[in-house]
Amino acid sequence: MPWPTEVWPRAELDGRVDRDLLDRTLDHAFTQPESLGTTNAVVVVHRGAIVRERYADGLDAATTHVSWSMAKSMLHAIIGILARDGRIDVAAVADDPAWRAAGDPRGSITIDQLLKMRSGLLFHEDYVDEHDSHVIEMLFGAGRPDAAAYAAALPLEHEPGSVFYYSSGTSNILSAVVARALGARGDAYREFLHRELWDPLGMKSAEPRFDEAGHWIASSFVFATAQDFARFGLLYLRDGVWAGRRILPEGWVDYARTHTGTDEETGRGYGAHWWLIPGSLGIFRCSGYNGQRIIVVPPLDLVVVRLGVSPVELEPELERFNKQVIDAFRPLLEQS
Repeated sequence: MPWPTEVWPRAELDGRVDRDLLDRTLDHAFTQPESLGTTNAVVVVHRGAIVRERYADGLDAATTHVSWSMAKSMLHAIIGILARDGRIDVAAVADDPAWRAAGDPRGSITIDQLLKMRSGLLFHEDYVDEHDSHVIEMLFGAGRPDAAAYAAALPLEHEPGSVFYYSSGTSNILSAVVARALGARGDAYREFLHRELWDPLGMKSAEPRFDEAGHWIASSFVFATAQDFARFGLLYLRDGVWAGRRILPEGWVDYARTHTGTDEETGRGYGAHWWLIPGSLGIFRCSGYNGQRIIVVPPLDLVVVRLGVSPVELEPELERFNKQVIDAFRPLLEQS
């Protein structure tokens, strides 16, 4: 199957796939917004080819969508590229300027702990109550000019490494780590993202957002088409190799999908800036606010991208949609 650097190959569904279940699930997603929220795009990639692609009225394959927290997983890739080139040591301390004073316990926080959401820093990841939300204040309030500095200024709540807590602040601290490793901000930082990650994959639509300090707001902001988000998922499905070129260092994808913590509310596992779904399929995924998903299912050679607007109260129905799409391909395992 040719790599989709320029154009995605397309294929018919394997005859063993439950076509009826798959198409009913997609029909429901685009016609029942009251139960699932608004679905704007779905791209299903099997064995490296697009087998299903659908868009809401008025949208098409050229429409770009906001990643929200799916950007965090792209940040994982960028740090992997820097680690590959010896420009970042993941085991080293993050060395944030705010933590360099003698005796500051935050100075022991490592890049690895930030990637695993185990920094110990205080952070309230609340998307509703703006009065008790560090993430809203960081992205849209006082922290907006320099998101990394805002997050790094918060105190420790736990000993570094001891507690898992999902925090968008840690991703922006890591983005500043990347900027220091590059010795670049703003346009030079943007150029690196394109040259080293998005351009080799053919992600021509990818566009990050930067704050006034010149840091990529890597917690939340990459705009791209559904097909380009699928390209990123395929990179991880193929162990960080693209068209014969190793983009990510060996073991980096396994690092992303090795369990390091569990969200108490949802029971979902976490690796290193990627979410993990329990079960025999070893599913790992990028997840963003309002139901943005890039789902990677290695045993089925499957990538599923779903983009739209699904409020948190509709999360169970969104999970049911994701499961049904994947279940349509399960007969491939049962009959292999």
